[in-house]
Amino acid sequence: MPNDTPDTSPLNDPTRWQETTLQGPTGPAAPPRVVTVNRGDLDAAVHGGVITQAQAKALWLRWTDPALAASLAAAPGGRAAAGAAPLPAAPAGPRFGGLNVLYYFGGMLAISAMTTFMTVSWGAFGAWGLLVLSMLYLVVALKVSDKLKARELFTPAGIMATLAVCLVPLIVWCVQSAMGLWPPGGPVRYSSYHQLIDWRWLTLEFATLAASVVMLWRYRLPFMVMPIAVTLWYMSMDMASMLTQRDALDWALLRLVSLVFGIATCAIGMWVDIRTRNAREPVWRQDFAFWLYIFGALMFWGGLSMSDSNSELGRAGYALLNVVLIFLGAAIGRRIFTVLGALGVAGYLGYLSHRVFQDSLLFPLALTVLGLGMVALGIWWQRHEAAVNRRLQAWVPRALQPRDGEMAKNHPAAPIGG
Repeated sequence: MPNDTPDTSPLNDPTRWQETTLQGPTGPAAPPRVVTVNRGDLDAAVHGGVITQAQAKALWLRWTDPALAASLAAAPGGRAAAGAAPLPAAPAGPRFGGLNVLYYFGGMLAISAMTTFMTVSWGAFGAWGLLVLSMLYLVVALKVSDKLKARELFTPAGIMATLAVCLVPLIVWCVQSAMGLWPPGGPVRYSSYHQLIDWRWLTLEFATLAASVVMLWRYRLPFMVMPIAVTLWYMSMDMASMLTQRDALDWALLRLVSLVFGIATCAIGMWVDIRTRNAREPVWRQDFAFWLYIFGALMFWGGLSMSDSNSELGRAGYALLNVVLIFLGAAIGRRIFTVLGALGVAGYLGYLSHRVFQDSLLFPLALTVLGLGMVALGIWWQRHEAAVNRRLQAWVPRALQPRDGEMAKNHPAAPIGG
């Protein structure tokens, strides 16, 4: 499965480990070493004139899909066919190392601080003053993002652009409040935007979605999809509030709306995934679907798990849907589906063990057997994951199958053939 990491280039992935022996005049001069080889290394070799672009393509294909490389080599055109028409490399993307964790933590801290600071400033500046201050922050954030992107610091550039997007609902709130357009009876503080479910927030959310799409098209940085996904999540809850028009939430309706929005968000994620995989421009071949999958899966699974079922058949259906999620995640290479599906199945098995062994001294034993069974299943999955994934991929459209080399990242210790 792919490394579900936003901002990560599909062609700049660590995919294989190669065991290399340094040879001296009379034999090995040093013990074998394990080195990481990724697409970025091949691109660097091309730029350095060590190998050609066609050779880099042929090597990458041989390492990631030896069977396909062999068939292409045997076909008319031979080795030339294997290295023909290479896709342009996507911009190098960072991994989730310590530096990136620092980037994201600092960015989320800055985004969270905007809500606190702006709420405190409400009494001092008023609606119009806070509007001017928010606009100033937005312009500065975009200018900094432009500078960082020009220096190819894509992760912090995406965080700064996302900060600008997150200021849009605050700006809309200030305009509505200053002009007396805020509907009466709703929250009186902007900080409640992240705390209370209320249909009046919908105007902020529609404006945020529109601004996010425009700014994403302008900057083309994957982290900027995060506020779109979060806004869709907020919108699902506020839409349920609008449909009821009551102070008390209708939890049954909220679960249904969460299910519908979750399915719709995952569908959008798949559409984006297909478009980015087939894109010819390198900048559009990044993982823009990551956050849509994350929040779409959470909305769907959350609504599904909170649904009440008074029948054993309904509970069994819930477990079956979670099994489907596990295999879907394995087939399309998205861990979020597999993780949530595994949690759902584990919850159902726990329910069965509690129901069957209720008030029984065997209940601790049943839980122990269940836990050890899950561990054994994990071991089996780890040993057979590559083969299972290959079989599952045959059942999904080719456009949704993991990109070249993505499956290999699950087995980084596997040596390159040959």
